[in-house]
Amino acid sequence: MPYAAPLAEMRFTIDTLASLDGIVEPDLADAILGEAAKFAAAELDPLNQPADRIGSVLENGIVRTPPGFREAYRRYVEGGWMGLACDPEHGGQGLPLSLATAVAEMWNSACMSWALCPLLNSGAIELLQAHGSPDQKRLYLNKLVSGEWTGTMNLTEPQAGSDLGMLRTRAVPANDERWGEHYRLSGQKIFITYGDHDLTDNIVHMVLARTPDAPPGSRGISLFLVPKFLPDEAGRPGERNDLRALRLEEKLGIHASPTCVMSYGEAEGAVGWRIGEENRGLECMFTMMNSARLVVGLQGAAIGERAYQQARDYARSRVQGQPAGTARGTGDDRAPPPIIHHPDVRRMLLSMRAATEAMRALTYLAAAAIDASRHKGDEKARFRAARRADLLIPVVKAWCTDLGVEVASTGIQVHGGMGYIEETGAAQYLRDARIAPIYEGANGIQANDLVGRKLGRDQGEAARELFAEMRPMLAELGGKPEWEPMHRGLVEGIDALERATSYLVDADPALAAAGSSPYLALFGTVAGGWLMARLALAAREAVRSGGGEPGFAATKFATARFYAEHFLARAPSYLPAIEGGATVVDFDPDMF
Repeated sequence: MPYAAPLAEMRFTIDTLASLDGIVEPDLADAILGEAAKFAAAELDPLNQPADRIGSVLENGIVRTPPGFREAYRRYVEGGWMGLACDPEHGGQGLPLSLATAVAEMWNSACMSWALCPLLNSGAIELLQAHGSPDQKRLYLNKLVSGEWTGTMNLTEPQAGSDLGMLRTRAVPANDERWGEHYRLSGQKIFITYGDHDLTDNIVHMVLARTPDAPPGSRGISLFLVPKFLPDEAGRPGERNDLRALRLEEKLGIHASPTCVMSYGEAEGAVGWRIGEENRGLECMFTMMNSARLVVGLQGAAIGERAYQQARDYARSRVQGQPAGTARGTGDDRAPPPIIHHPDVRRMLLSMRAATEAMRALTYLAAAAIDASRHKGDEKARFRAARRADLLIPVVKAWCTDLGVEVASTGIQVHGGMGYIEETGAAQYLRDARIAPIYEGANGIQANDLVGRKLGRDQGEAARELFAEMRPMLAELGGKPEWEPMHRGLVEGIDALERATSYLVDADPALAAAGSSPYLALFGTVAGGWLMARLALAAREAVRSGGGEPGFAATKFATARFYAEHFLARAPSYLPAIEGGATVVDFDPDMF
């Protein structure tokens, strides 16, 4: 069952939430989305299942990706896809991130394991653009923007997972005629996505390490650029650096993506150059991490879309039982209709579709806020947009990935027993989706970031600013019986959000942390409902003005209503868990 990008849905969501008017010509945007859909369907989707079975392998010190990956990546580079939203100064096309986000959704729906390589490279590009020295930009940025080389993120160590203050990799200053002022790195990193591979002839590692006199904890972390092959002055890969992949991790999912244990400095030490100031590396790395967190959240929507399409197509053809409310046929018509006519199957499919559309809308909204923070002329407007993006990133990352796992699991349920059998492909989506709530900062960390940092830094001002933008829609929905589920759900949901925000801003830090995960879930659920209602209203308005399709608008309304009745209605139920942190904090760990 091949993947087909939902182009009409994507374009409508972009136009409604992240208008490209005056930035990108409509014909150009349509052409980019259309060509990306073709590439995803023709080049990436056919690789997904075979690559999952074969996986990447480490042979004689060389990492080999599954058959077809190298060819697809070469065509990806030839098509100029890597530089879509990158600065033209470094060979990019300078298009909006909101448009590039829709394109990235297609890559991740079609083959998430393959798409992880460009995902990390995008973050490396943003990091170097923001913090690299002129020489680093000159030697590396154009290669990364073109996709000729790829970048990685090296944080985690065996003893230092989420607590980066415990990392031990060392960087010792050195100076010689050949490399000038540089550092020699030694240590081990784990869980390094595409830490080694055969797609490009060089890999640029962004590595967190400590200098000899660094203070303890996270205050003593610096960031270093460490290439696999040391480039000459012309930028050509030359001598092999003192680093290698020790092994590939055996994982639950994303088998085709090489997740490496990396060793640095087994001989004289890997040559690297510091990025940014000494002991300020974690601040620089957050540029790359936030970029990755947006696209990891997008992976929740992407896997949700792919699992939904698979389940929908299966339900259209599978025949089992007589659906309630349908008449039995006679003669040649005695066969019952497909299972898509069963009310509970339709409920599951609608839950998958509504969740995926809400995830997509929230992710595109965050991308649009990042665009505004970079390109709006007014400094105050750029600041507010950047603050909005910062607020939304942890919600996008955590809520969308949790929901993506739920959608993929529901897809297996639609298939019944066949969903548990690998040959249908439904199980792979769940296995692949399960990593997304963990990597790039586990979702509990995202919740703590939302409550501890994003609410704490301004006492909830940015959050309340968003809630205030939601409220005017209530007047548009109120007094109309068919819109009442959305109206009621949003009234109760926004009220719950405001009450929870006030509680958490004033709460003891431990109690606030205990309520942070249900608060993030509440935040995502209500924001998703607000966006679903916005999209449904916009679709209706497009029909009234003569520019919309009645069938599309009817579907948007039905899906938004389902979301209101099955997702948004749960919003107030999060309050007891948010305000009941004492149940967690007061529980004696020795009682477990």
